[in-house]
Amino acid sequence: MNDETTALLFDVVGRLEKSIVARDRPAIVALDGERRLVLSDYDYLRDEPTAAAFEARAAAKAHEIAATRWVLAVPQVWVFTPPSTVSVRAVSNHPLREGEQEAITWMSCDRGDGVDYGRVAYARRPSGEPVFEDPEVFTVGIRPHEGMPGFALLQAYLADEPNA
Repeated sequence: MNDETTALLFDVVGRLEKSIVARDRPAIVALDGERRLVLSDYDYLRDEPTAAAFEARAAAKAHEIAATRWVLAVPQVWVFTPPSTVSVRAVSNHPLREGEQEAITWMSCDRGDGVDYGRVAYARRPSGEPVFEDPEVFTVGIRPHEGMPGFALLQAYLADEPNA
């Protein structure tokens, strides 16, 4: 991941962390092109069609501003199931169950540098205040499935690329 994309990642994650502290849970995407555009959607986690519609709008905006990079971040609960399965679910006000962890799931795309995936894990103090770790970039080979945050955005963004 190059320096510009890393800076954009920290910007988006910082915005989302502030929202989580304020007990909001939007999806946030920052598009960097002729200008920087930041979009958010509070209904993103409701269902897959809602998430896909937001990502389609973000891809259209990315093309409007000739974006060369973008970062999408979404709060989710990661569910770890032995032996090595990870799934996600929407965050809620219910307590976490065994094997669950709150995290910000993110995807970045840089036209010249490629795609990266990662997360920012966080835990809550007894008061409910979240404590965030640093962003983690996945270095193992992963294949995102269609429901992963950013998948629809990436497909729509690349589908309309002049050199794709």
